[in-house]
Amino acid sequence: MFKKGTKLYSILTGYCPKCHQESMYTNKNPYALMDTLKINECCSHCMTKYRIEPSFFFGAMYVSYAVGIAFGVAAFVVSNLLLNASLTATFASIVGTLIAFMPIIMRLSRNIWINMFMSYDKTRAEAKKKLP
Repeated sequence: MFKKGTKLYSILTGYCPKCHQESMYTNKNPYALMDTLKINECCSHCMTKYRIEPSFFFGAMYVSYAVGIAFGVAAFVVSNLLLNASLTATFASIVGTLIAFMPIIMRLSRNIWINMFMSYDKTRAEAKKKLP
């Protein structure tokens, strides 16, 4: 389920959606806030361009809304239903969760978005980088 060659692998790791050999991001740490959304131009292994067109990742904003809702619901379930927290404490835990996980939510949304348009290609994964 979480092996190379699956969309889930690329989504959760942030690796190239075509070859799964290299991270799409210049810095693997999502909490390096200046570099959270800095993405390489292309994969150095298979030469896949990550920016398919200008403003390609604007669509990831719609995905981030859904991912943020999922994180918020998870925070609600844990704080209100499992811990029986008050309404104010539950609200604070939801807001805190969304703030704490915002870099992860943004990257996860981009990973989901690009994987909606690209799929794993075994031939690209096995091919060596061609020098110009």
